[in-house]
Amino acid sequence: MASPLPPLRLLSVFEAVSRTGSVQRAAMELNVTQPAVSQALRQLEDHVGTRLLDRKTRPATRTEAGRILEVAVTEGLGRIADAIDHVRHLQMAGDSATVACSVGVATYWLMPRLARFSAEHPQVTVNVMTTLQGAPRLNPAVDLAIRYGNGRWADGMVEKLFDERVVPVCSQPFRDRLKFAEVKLDRATLLHVNTDDPAWITWAAYLKSKGLPDNLMAGRRFTNYVQATQAALDGQGVMLGWESITGDLVREGRLVELNDLPLVPVDAFYLVTTPMIDERPPAQLLASWLLGR
Repeated sequence: MASPLPPLRLLSVFEAVSRTGSVQRAAMELNVTQPAVSQALRQLEDHVGTRLLDRKTRPATRTEAGRILEVAVTEGLGRIADAIDHVRHLQMAGDSATVACSVGVATYWLMPRLARFSAEHPQVTVNVMTTLQGAPRLNPAVDLAIRYGNGRWADGMVEKLFDERVVPVCSQPFRDRLKFAEVKLDRATLLHVNTDDPAWITWAAYLKSKGLPDNLMAGRRFTNYVQATQAALDGQGVMLGWESITGDLVREGRLVELNDLPLVPVDAFYLVTTPMIDERPPAQLLASWLLGR
């Protein structure tokens, strides 16, 4: 017969010490004294029958037994936390659906469409979670994720939303102020977005792909696409307009395309739905609506 599990409190203390790297930081996080943390660690070692920390080193390092237990505890507590999130989500969800996407897609692509969805389906409450960069994750509290990439993800069901298209755009007043009839991108103030995302298309990549000369002006730099878009709307320069973000702004006349040299990336935007979508009728309804079914 398997030995009984130690109290969850002891495992939580061990996980905190392993994650923070010290008894002192774990005590601060758990809002208890350092002696209380040390005592809990000793109780856990007594329960498993071996040392989990090598106290000869400073700071103490995990023994081989400690590393084995750390992996199991981290995974186990993580699964418990996810399960609790899932249970809470089921309790709170009711007639709601939660979609995650980047802040740019949420601001300029999703929100206008959600206004129409809400008008057609007022019984469904849609919650939006945003990320500044990177692909938003699915978790027990997120039903749908809008991602840009190659579509090869294994954490949910993937369906293409739309292809992307990238072209230089600016405000009409800025275009009118240019001193040359034909837009010269090597002489214009360019708006750049700083990002570590390898899928992001930079001005240098765009100009090279179209055989255009480099721009040697300083330009202006921003930490996210929403800031750059607002700067373009304010007439501060030329930005690379992604269809997902600036497409509606161009159709509304708030921005104008500067040439007919679009760059069409290999990647596209996809809707990723939770594997538990069958249990979530509101999320199913929203997914079908976004996909145009």
